Amino acid sequence: MAFFKKIQQKINGLWYPKSVTVGKPVKTDEVADRLAQISTVSRADTYAVLKDLAGVMADYMAQGRTVKLDGLGTFYYTAVATKQGVEKKEDVNASLITGARVRFIPEFHRSGSGRSMVRSLISDNIFWVELPADAKTSKPEQGGGDSESPDEI
Repeated sequence: MAFFKKIQQKINGLWYPKSVTVGKPVKTDEVADRLAQISTVSRADTYAVLKDLAGVMADYMAQGRTVKLDGLGTFYYTAVATKQGVEKKEDVNASLITGARVRFIPEFHRSGSGRSMVRSLISDNIFWVELPADAKTSKPEQGGGDSESPDEI
């Protein structure tokens, strides 16, 4: 099940549901345990592969390639440029790039009728439950960078 709270936006005064997370983030060892339970691979082997996955992906993306993981989605870099543009095309160079972001597009497939898309990371059985306004929620851990948190509207 997924959780939401009622939030009033300051900019327009309207109310919206806002998804929130609860509890502590699921860690690599928990994912490794679960994968080991549903496969023939040991927890130690699964954990080792998961720990090395980020470095392998970073190496491929540093080569200018995207990384597509079947059933999950596609990861790729985008450049973050200085706020100051330049007037001439020939003045554009790598020194204007101040950083990089990792972007992610979840894998999707079309439904049986072909009319709608289904994202692989969104359960077909998602059930939304309202949390009271005073319920404790958790912020996802930030892994460096300023990515949007999953509990944003």
